[in-house]
Amino acid sequence: MDEIINKVGGYWFQKRANKEFSSAGDDIDSLGTSIQDGAKWLVNKMKGKMQKPLPDLLKEYDLPTGLFPRDSTHYEFDEQTKKLTVFVPSICEVGYRDSSVLRFHTTVTGYLERGKVTGIEGLKTKVLIWAKVTGVKTEGSKVVFTVGVKKSRPREVYEVLRDGIIVDEF
Repeated sequence: MDEIINKVGGYWFQKRANKEFSSAGDDIDSLGTSIQDGAKWLVNKMKGKMQKPLPDLLKEYDLPTGLFPRDSTHYEFDEQTKKLTVFVPSICEVGYRDSSVLRFHTTVTGYLERGKVTGIEGLKTKVLIWAKVTGVKTEGSKVVFTVGVKKSRPREVYEVLRDGIIVDEF
């Protein structure tokens, strides 16, 4: 009986230890990302370039402020090429008031122009099946998603920042 209890206890202890070590590894990765983001912020501050919040950038380009998940606060934007890279903490889905759903990869890139984002990589929407979004543009009160064919949706549903729901795969 003692032998069985020792084996079960050893197994439980090993599982618990592996979980703790894994958690510590995740914490170290998170710290590394935070340090990297902080370093970028410090370099930009020293250069005199402070980055505006992502919703403000989107609004400046006449795009809905809630187009990306709420926790997508880090991004890079090249003023010359107009390339926008948005970093999402994890692959996630965001549901909107009109029942549409967008799925975001951890990195979403595209080219920002007034009222549209073109050449998008890292974004999908559900249109019977998950389809890759290649462009987003605004047309008055509508947001038009290009996924091989254009899909028009009400703009107001994308004006509110929403939380993403973590999913396993993009």
